[in-house]
Amino acid sequence: MFFADRITNIRSSDRVLEVGPGGCPHPRADVLLEKQFSTEAEAFGQRGRAAALSTTKPTIYFDGSQFPFRDKEFDYVICSHVLEHVTDIKAFCSELTRVAGKGYIEFPIIYYDYLYDIPEHVTLLFWQNDIIRYMAKKDSGIQAFSPVTRLFFYTLQQGHDALLRAFKPLFFQGFEWEGSLTVEQVNSISELCWPFATK
Repeated sequence: MFFADRITNIRSSDRVLEVGPGGCPHPRADVLLEKQFSTEAEAFGQRGRAAALSTTKPTIYFDGSQFPFRDKEFDYVICSHVLEHVTDIKAFCSELTRVAGKGYIEFPIIYYDYLYDIPEHVTLLFWQNDIIRYMAKKDSGIQAFSPVTRLFFYTLQQGHDALLRAFKPLFFQGFEWEGSLTVEQVNSISELCWPFATK
């Protein structure tokens, strides 16, 4: 998580769910929901090549579709660096709002994958005007850049991430929501980009 300081609306009495904690759950999470992967190699890739989850907190494993919780069973849900791994964004966001009334979402945006093309990422996302816009990565044309992205992915694997950390607001988004989430599928990568001025 790059913007932990943006989580500001968790009350001391709130029951908090974290979806997809990877190897490093948020300290405020009370319950963890993790996808059940078929192999350790798959789990390793899906959690960003981080160490395996080690926790005493209740951890529930599921198939990645419907969350195994009652409506509004939680007060707050944290979902950091998960949506880019999800194919059905509308259904997944519907589950987030079903089990909790508010939460925090964080994900990389298109520039990150056009630089590194992380193999486990299947969806490109962008949040603007309270709308999460998304596109299947396979429909973006990114595959044409694989001779370039393979080099940058290799440098990332070697720990060279100073560029990301120096310019993280240009590569990642994180925001709190309350009540509902609006999601919209788009067909153009221009709808997933910052509106930089051009001459």
